[in-house]
Order: sequence, then C-alpha cells, then structure tokens
Amino acid sequence: MKISTILDHVDSGHMALPEFQRGYVWNRDQVRGLFDSLYRRHPVGGLLAWATDSGTAAYRGDGQLATGVVKLLLDGQQRITTLYGVVRGRPPKFFEGNEQTFTGLHFHLEHATFSFYQPVKMRDDPLWIDVTELFKKGTAGLGTFITELSAQPEMLPRIGDYIGKLSQILGILAIDLHIEEVTGADKSLDVVVDIFNRVNSGGTKLSKGDLALAKICADWPEAREEMKIKLKSWSDAGYNFSLDWLLRSVNTVLTGEAKFNFLHEKSAQEVRGALTDATKAIDSCLNIIAGRLGLDHDQVLFGRYAIPVMVRYLALRRGMLDAAERDKLLFWFAQSGMWGRFSGSTESFIDQDLAAIETADAPLDALLEQLRLWHGGLRVEPGHFSGWSLGARFYPALYMLTRMGTACDWGTGIALKAEMLGKLNRLEVHHIFPKAQLYKHGHSRSEVNALANFCFLTKETNLQISDRRPEDYFPKIEALHPGALASQWIPMDDALWKIKNYRSFLEARKQLLADEANRCMLGLLHGEGKWLEGASSIMSTPTAEPEDFDANAEEQALAALNEWVTTQGLPTGLLSYDFADPQTGAQQAVFDLAWPLGLQAELSAPVAVLLNEEAEIIALASRAGYKCFTSIDSFKDYVLKDILSSAETNL
Repeated sequence: MKISTILDHVDSGHMALPEFQRGYVWNRDQVRGLFDSLYRRHPVGGLLAWATDSGTAAYRGDGQLATGVVKLLLDGQQRITTLYGVVRGRPPKFFEGNEQTFTGLHFHLEHATFSFYQPVKMRDDPLWIDVTELFKKGTAGLGTFITELSAQPEMLPRIGDYIGKLSQILGILAIDLHIEEVTGADKSLDVVVDIFNRVNSGGTKLSKGDLALAKICADWPEAREEMKIKLKSWSDAGYNFSLDWLLRSVNTVLTGEAKFNFLHEKSAQEVRGALTDATKAIDSCLNIIAGRLGLDHDQVLFGRYAIPVMVRYLALRRGMLDAAERDKLLFWFAQSGMWGRFSGSTESFIDQDLAAIETADAPLDALLEQLRLWHGGLRVEPGHFSGWSLGARFYPALYMLTRMGTACDWGTGIALKAEMLGKLNRLEVHHIFPKAQLYKHGHSRSEVNALANFCFLTKETNLQISDRRPEDYFPKIEALHPGALASQWIPMDDALWKIKNYRSFLEARKQLLADEANRCMLGLLHGEGKWLEGASSIMSTPTAEPEDFDANAEEQALAALNEWVTTQGLPTGLLSYDFADPQTGAQQAVFDLAWPLGLQAELSAPVAVLLNEEAEIIALASRAGYKCFTSIDSFKDYVLKDILSSAETNL
C-alpha cells in the first residue's frame, strides 16, 4: 500500500492504533534516519496490522473509526506516526508523545541531507528546504520553490538537479509498504497481544497491566485518559507514577489481589468505581507520607509499591484511622522502603502483604511480623548508613529523618520539618566535607559520597557554605545558631571536624543517625518497641578503589555522559543506581550509571555503565540481565549504532 494511501487511511479512521500500544518514543535521529532511507529508496520494513471490526475495536485516541473492518497497527507505529507528523505537519489523532521530535525537518538541496531547523545555520540559506512545507504544497507547489531558487543567479546551473531532489522527496508518498494482516474470528485480544509480543521480541513486551488496561478500555474507552489526568496531577505535585502502578492500586482496591488477571473479570462500572476509591486513597497516603514522614517528592519516595497495599488497607478501614494506627502503617511503609521489600518480586510480595491484612485479626501486626520474618530485625544499625551516594536506599531515610525531627537549616536556624517548609521549598543535599578537598586528600569516591557526609539544607544556605571545610564554617554556624549542628547529627567533638579525621567523623555520625532513626521509628510505634528488638543484617560496604583511581574525574565524565544521552532524545540515566537482590531486597551493588528499563521504552534490555569496577560487579549486573559497558566510548557506540540507527527495526 502506498504511503500516501496509508496516511489517508489514518485520516479516514480506516487505520488506527490498538489500545494496548504505547506512545511515540522515537527521537530526532531516528526521524532523520527514516526519511534518509526513504529518500534513498532503502527498505524500511513492512507493517503488521490487526484487521478487526470497528464496532468492537479498542483503539487509541479520540478520533472516530470508519464503519466496517479497520486496521489496527501492531508493527509500524513509530514509522507511520513519523511519516504522518512530517507530511501533514501535525500528529495523528492517536498520538501520545513529544511532537517536537518530528517538527521542523529540513533538507539541504546541495548535500542531500536531512536536519532539524537551526535558525543561525538555515535562516539565510535558500538551499535548506522545509520538508513539511514541501509536502503540503505538493507537486503543484514546486513552482514556488523553483521561483525562489531561480532568484539566485548562482543557483541557475543547478536548478534541474534541485528539482530532481525535491521530486524525489515528494515521491516518498508513492513508496509501497507491504502490510501483513492478522485476521480471523479466533484473533481475540489475548491472541493479538501474544502476536504483538512475538513480533516485538526485540523490545519491551506488553505487561499484564497493559493487557488489563486494554480490556478495560474496550468497555470504557475513556479509562486511559482519566488515569492519565490523575497521573499528571500527581506529577505536578512532584510524584511521577506509571499507569501500571496506578492500575495496581485499582486492582488491590477492587480485587484484594496484586495479579491483574483478577481484574479481567470486573465490569467497566466496577473498575470506574475502584479508580475513584483508589485515587482518593492514594491522595490520603501521599498526604500522610509527606506530612508525617516528610517524603514530599518522587526522588525520596522509596517503597512506592507499598502504597497499593496501604490503599487496600485504607479501603478496608474506609479511610478511618486513628493517630496510632496511621503511624503504625507509616512505620511499616518506612521499614519496607529501608529494607527494599518491593525492589524485587513486586507482585508476589504485594500478594503476601495483602493476604496478611485480609486474614489477620491484627492486620498491621501481621504485616510487621511478615516483614520481620522476611528481613530479620527492624532496628537500624550504624552500618546501615555505610551506603554511598544518592542511589543508596538510606538516602531517602536520611531525608526522612531531616523532615521528621528537629533538624535546622544552618543558614537561618529554621527547623526543616515538613509542615514548616512547604513543598515548594525543596531541600538540597549538601556535602558536609567538600568533595574537592576530600579527593585532594586521597579519599575514594564511596568515602566522598558516603551518606554520613550528607545533610540537607536550603538552596541559599548550600550556596553560602560552598566548598569550605567544616573546621572553618562549623564554629560560625554554632555561634549564630546554637544547637543547629547537633540538630543535624553532627558530632560535637571539634577534632572530628578536621579532614585528617574524616573517617572517624563518618563513624561517629553513623551512630548518631542510627540512634535518631530508631528514635523516630519508636515514635511511630507510640512506644510499642517490640518491633525494634533483635539484631538486623548489615549491608556490605563498598569495594575499595584502586589507588590511582581519579574518582572526581569519573564523576564528571559520568555526568557529562548522562547529559550527552539526553541530547540524543533519550531518557536520563540514574547515577549511582542502587541495585538490589530481586528476592530479598538486599542492596547488592551501586551501578555507576544505569537505565533499569532500557534506553527506550520499546527496548527490553536494561543498561549499566560500570567504570573501573571489579569483575564481580560486572558479572552481577550481567546475570541480572543488564547490558554492561565498561567504557564511555563503547557505550556511546552502542547508543549511536544500536539505538539511534534502529529506525527500520523499531515499531
């Protein structure tokens, strides 16, 4: 079928996307690559469509389907969306993504290259042609371009060649793309999703949540949009959740189970009611988590998959909790986050916890006992603060202590409690001993970024302190705001404020932090201290680095690499990613830079950049399914060759 006909079918509603398809994920390099291939008449692959009756089809977007049999794209979404966006100058009605990705594509008549508009480079150069404008004017409009070019005497000898190139671009619409169809009465949604996953074997398979949502939307077409509206409201408040996560909470409210197959049996009306109840309960959970624990934004909300369990509990209790019950539930939430309860087999652990609150006479005690049996003692030990960097699990715990207790800002002396600070005044992490000074004295990256070297301050105070040494700025803070240092668990022995005693400072502060953590946890238990009895396991300490290792240079290189990735239109990676055992939740390693879900939503393999790491860490990441890179050059080569040049093979 000609590309022009395919685009006409999109306009007329004869071609659309099935509800379970994800959004548009291509970047500008892939858009350029597709048009370059089409211009040169290179093969770009065929399409796969599900031919089904429009009356029963669950499809994406707010457009109307044509009457009769329609084609829902299973393979080819990214290519057809790109073609439609560039040719029509607007996204199709089923579009979900960033339309700037295909806006402003230009073609250079002399060099025969495609590039996106750059004002300084292109504004005064008539050889740069707006591709969308060319398609809109069509063959009949070629005269306009010829007239403009002919006005430049130096271009007259090349007019014939330029007209040929413009015609070659317009001829893209006449290219035939083979469409293979899946059809037949036996092709149910489950069967088609299985076909989709097989065809898309190189990418991310549809999850059980995707399938459940597709079935819901078949009876309630507005479901996805209503969920997205709620997700956006949370995003605006600083919490970024996925559709799958929200659907998990809807599922626990409606069925009391984590597995989505229980949701398949529910009617659209039941799901609609459960969505209302679930979102109301989630709002309550976020309010009490932020108000009581101070975890008021996404980066510190550890254990987010504990929330579907909390939502179910609130639904069973009709939202009526007294202060003691509320705090005990928050104790369980915080403990689940600190020990990584849901960092592994999420669904099975949610089911275990749901069963505990359904069957027990004292459901919260049952939850805590289950957590203790799984992890061991729930008491925090100094060694738990031996982790390092923002990826460590106890980083949110440190933030929580700052917001729950009596911690004060060192510049103003004002308490940093959650209810006093407000969500719009985010705290910044501050290195107590400045990084540059520690590196000069030979400390490793893990020591420089040790959690015990972190505290949280307002942005203004952080800037004022800058990179001064504690022995210089601590006495001034104590003179201006007596007790402010101790409020942030700083050892008050001034000998420990010197860089030569940095390791001793860390050990002393870890003890103070552990004591504070247990005090805060005991406060949530309202004196019911039995849950903090018993020894707890300690996470392993980071591996020592080679003596000649330049940690500061590596940090800068990783930050620059992360920035480079974003300039390619790909998502930002997680620096110092806390990798945990999928079964026990125990922290196993910190990966330098990672994309746990892959570099694109449509690609399956998680990716890790591991610089100057021991073979054991690389093997650990590989066994966990990560594609590992031990140099920046090899990673960039992978991005350029395997990700950005995959226009023909991606959906």
